[in-house]
Amino acid sequence: MGAGVQVVVGDGASGAPQAAPYDRVIATYAVERIPWAGVAQTRPGGRIVTPWGHLGHVALTVADDGASATGWVQGLAQFMPARGNARAHVDFLQVRGTGTPDAERPFLHDLAPLTDPHFQFALRVALPEVQITTARDEDGLNAWIHDTDRSWAMLAAVGDGKTMATQGGPRRLADDLEAAWETWEQLGRPALYDYGMTITDHGTTQYMWANDPTTGPRGPISPDPPQ
Repeated sequence: MGAGVQVVVGDGASGAPQAAPYDRVIATYAVERIPWAGVAQTRPGGRIVTPWGHLGHVALTVADDGASATGWVQGLAQFMPARGNARAHVDFLQVRGTGTPDAERPFLHDLAPLTDPHFQFALRVALPEVQITTARDEDGLNAWIHDTDRSWAMLAAVGDGKTMATQGGPRRLADDLEAAWETWEQLGRPALYDYGMTITDHGTTQYMWANDPTTGPRGPISPDPPQ
């Protein structure tokens, strides 16, 4: 096709400063936090497209002064994570252990939204360290929740549309899930396309927001996991 392509071998998080500034930067690996090099090496008004986390991808526009970048989630995406950014794949039973549960109570929410990718994305934003697995049996939909550390919760369908929450560890993850759920509903159940990201302060400040980049609710993006 006559396209001129230059291949540079290196760390993607460092970009390629020798040919900057760029009009577009497109990443095909997932990051938890956007490397600032991508913003610094993109001209004002330029675009950065990258997978984020393990559920979505964002398109950011660099501000006129080059000091920040912001943009909306564009859809679902799953790419290999950056080295050192992979979320720990810890089995629920490893966290649950064999100890006696600390608490048990009815769980009043219908669990169906837990299979909705839009709600899954909202929970990814609100509870980034929490992992949730679902499965259906003859009594209904069940969920297993843990924080890869010491806290866990199990939402078990018991028939007649009822669900029981059993949980243990330092955190009450069923309670945290309910709080995030209620916030999502208060916001009008935003879809993943209603979320966006802003990066500023040379990359030290990164946060996700919902509905509006200026007035919408926001939450900080967690630091990268240790390598």
